[in-house]
Amino acid sequence: QVQLVESGGGLVQAGGSLRLSCAASGSIFGLNVMSWYRQAPGKQRELVAVISSGGSTNYADSVKGRFTISRDNGKNTVYLQMNSLKPEDTAVYYCNFRRIVPPGDYWGQGTQVTVSS
Repeated sequence: QVQLVESGGGLVQAGGSLRLSCAASGSIFGLNVMSWYRQAPGKQRELVAVISSGGSTNYADSVKGRFTISRDNGKNTVYLQMNSLKPEDTAVYYCNFRRIVPPGDYWGQGTQVTVSS
């Protein structure tokens, strides 16, 4: 089992910044990827950014150039630095840990990010 605890959400004005953190504990081993997803009211959950255990990253087009995902493998923590926030970034942000071998897929409880105009 893997437990994920997110923090860092909140209310910010458009143009501002926030940094989300997700601390993982439990069966953290093997090849894996950690990701941030978000879900706005009435919309489907969407992938925001992903980082592999080796450090490779990928981003949704809507956040490229504004968001940066990083991880500290020693602390089993993934971060999402969000700059130049827009009202359309308002959503609940979820951390995901996906282990490749043996397979496993785990979610955090979510943290609310609200960007006011």
